[in-house]
Amino acid sequence: MRLTWWRERLNMNDLHRKHVLKKRARRRRAHLRVRSRVSGSADRPRLCVYKSLRYVYAQIVDDLEGQTLVHASSLEKDVRGALGKSKANKDAAKVVGQKVAERALEKGIKRVVFDRSGYVYHGKVKALAEGAREKGLEF
Repeated sequence: MRLTWWRERLNMNDLHRKHVLKKRARRRRAHLRVRSRVSGSADRPRLCVYKSLRYVYAQIVDDLEGQTLVHASSLEKDVRGALGKSKANKDAAKVVGQKVAERALEKGIKRVVFDRSGYVYHGKVKALAEGAREKGLEF
């Protein structure tokens, strides 16, 4: 009996790994669903969001040209200075949304299509969208 403890531990790790892989696959499928409906153009580019465990990223993309027009992330020094200690919470997402909106307005981009990239419109994604709207971006 004493020799089977490692099997239980291995099974638990396998279950956790399986859960994480299912979660990633669900987001990937949702992202493909969203991307089939949402596309950016020159007059109305796409604002897409990516969340890692440490940082929040946002970029505005013209899909017809295949170019990134504007980007911002919580990894940048000027954004980190506004945040303080945390780099991946809702406050960070809001600051990133404001920064990407400021840069977009400088380039003359006022209207965008919001691409949540398969993430639920809640928490960080919602905070990023609200921060961008506060600075005058329309979507």
